[in-house]
Amino acid sequence: MPVWLPLLLGFLTAINPISTDMYLPAFPQMEAEFGSGPGSAQLTLATWFLGLAVGQIMQGTLSDRFGRRGPLMVGTVLYTAATIGCALAPDMGWLAAFRFVEAFGASASSVIPRAIVRDKVTGLEAARIMSRLILVMGAAPILAPSLGGGLLGVAGWRSIFWVMAGYGALSGLLVWWLLPDTLPPEKRLRLGPAALLRNFGRVLAEPVFLTHALMGAAVMFCIFAYISGAPAIYIEHFGITPGQFAIIFGGSAAGFIGGAQLNPLLSARFGPGRVLTIASLVLLANAGVLTLLAFTGWGGMWGFFPPVLIMLTASSLIMPNSAVGALARHGQRAGTASAMLGTLQFAVAAVGSMAVGALADGTPRPVAGVILFGGVLTLALNGLRRRYG
Repeated sequence: MPVWLPLLLGFLTAINPISTDMYLPAFPQMEAEFGSGPGSAQLTLATWFLGLAVGQIMQGTLSDRFGRRGPLMVGTVLYTAATIGCALAPDMGWLAAFRFVEAFGASASSVIPRAIVRDKVTGLEAARIMSRLILVMGAAPILAPSLGGGLLGVAGWRSIFWVMAGYGALSGLLVWWLLPDTLPPEKRLRLGPAALLRNFGRVLAEPVFLTHALMGAAVMFCIFAYISGAPAIYIEHFGITPGQFAIIFGGSAAGFIGGAQLNPLLSARFGPGRVLTIASLVLLANAGVLTLLAFTGWGGMWGFFPPVLIMLTASSLIMPNSAVGALARHGQRAGTASAMLGTLQFAVAAVGSMAVGALADGTPRPVAGVILFGGVLTLALNGLRRRYG
């Protein structure tokens, strides 16, 4: 694989975390402008996750049928157009609807880079490159809220979506100019609707795929429960400014970066399976500590921060290894398997986000409780993963 190709795939993969995190500091301002009430902005995050979940099913199928390059170009164009709609939205309902369409387009940049990696490499090399993509997903939350907070103070929340639209347009140009198609015509799947359904069924029925994919989904449940609840916890409950929120949120994402950098070394030395087991234990332990601190109030914001940091570090060890394990037996259906992987992950992430919104009480308790539930699921699914290999 050329040295520059993982960089391009990382740039495309960043569409997802940038679009998720850049506008988080704007939640209070959006709710005030639309008069929609506290917690209503979380609806736009939930529809974003749902759009990703729905879109990834189609993107995987399209990329297996038409190659990687064409569907990725179409997805970036749709993302850019819908993001412009977000910038012009007249109320929270329209914003949530445009976010769904925006995510549908962005799902191409979630599914197809993983399929390209599977087209080119396998095994430890695939884990190494997947870790680079996870590194991008960890670095983007450090930069995105800071940029969003700066734009918020200078030009208002709508400017954040204009910047996202510019990123989407640049991504489309880079795909058109640089990206090769890694799936040659003779390997493309020309299947009718019934055959496509059977293809999805084969992927879902394969225990190694299912256990690894659901384990990654449980981790996403934890991550996005934290992301959706973080603005209310830090800005409204702990009373910090949007600029300070960007720093704190970025600091917690540093754990994601650290884990992603360590993962290739740890996986090579101890094996991906052992890394998954240890990381799932660490995640659950810190979810328990987080819940204790949230319900007692001990330590305030600085008591809340360290277990979140460690939880995200453990998550960045689980995500790439669970993805590689899920795709390992599906080289001929890499796009379909990647789509099912992403759909499961973001559907479950949407449930976590909606649960936090439904349980919101102005304290960190709902977020901590939802993360604890996700930690229990992660450990249980790791046990099933070990049983099926």
